[in-house]
Amino acid sequence: MDKKILYIIAALAILITVTAVVVVQKISTITNHTPQEIIVHLNNEHRVFNPPVPQTIDFCGEKVPLNDFDVNERMERELLVNVHWSSATILYLKRANRWFPVIEPILKNNGIPNDFKYLAVIESGLTNVVSPAGAAGFWQLMPQVARNYGLEVSDKVDERYNLEKATQAACKYLKEAYSKYRNWTMAAASYNFGMNGIDKQIGRQKSRSYYNLFLVEETNRFVFRLLAIKEIFTDPWKYGFTLNEEDLYKPIKTNKVAVKKELKDLALFAMEEGINYKILKIFNPWLRDNILPNPGRKTYYIEIPEDGEIEILSE
Repeated sequence: MDKKILYIIAALAILITVTAVVVVQKISTITNHTPQEIIVHLNNEHRVFNPPVPQTIDFCGEKVPLNDFDVNERMERELLVNVHWSSATILYLKRANRWFPVIEPILKNNGIPNDFKYLAVIESGLTNVVSPAGAAGFWQLMPQVARNYGLEVSDKVDERYNLEKATQAACKYLKEAYSKYRNWTMAAASYNFGMNGIDKQIGRQKSRSYYNLFLVEETNRFVFRLLAIKEIFTDPWKYGFTLNEEDLYKPIKTNKVAVKKELKDLALFAMEEGINYKILKIFNPWLRDNILPNPGRKTYYIEIPEDGEIEILSE
């Protein structure tokens, strides 16, 4: 090969290398990650990789015993699932930007550790889903459990779909579970298995540690799913998720309209409030029909987006 061509190729290689170094250094300055972490991250974007289990992790300040081989492997499984089921995890990250600002202050006001916001992620993906067993809403509350903690549940009004009220109900349950077990990890496990189920296994297995109990598959994975989501959310970039601020779903400001009477036509009510029926239902999913009966003259608060927050399409 002509020496001149070899010199050109060598010069181009040096230029590319120098440019890459400059780019990595620039990213390092912006993200506060080391150049080595950036190189690993860039490689991870283009290949299937095995996400590392963190050396230490805790739930609500309670240390996870990762030196136990079984605990370590269960943690690794959930990291693998959530990192490589990336479409779902990306949606969780997007939705969290809208809904965590609602959930976090309620947890704080009730004395519930902030880590429990991730419980709503693993329960519902931060959407108002319904399970085959009939659990509903972000916090996946069963009808009778919801009623026990003060929520109205009927075919017309179902407050399991009211995020603020459902979060309050979940807090009441978690406080009760913590007072029983004096351990937030066990409280989280009981949210999935029920306190009666956990009590039965404590008696059978003679252990009060979640990590030492042999439980059904779903509960066996439950806390580790929560921990994996916490780990990814704590540093999404480390696990290959490069969402920018504009990619996230923004919170939408609303005003609460107090209603103390029966509403016989929610579509008409929506029009009177300057929105349409679809928007009314999106922001008030707890309204389960097109009417709001109110024989007891209870005060309901209906959320209406503030002016300028969303665009209402004209007919």
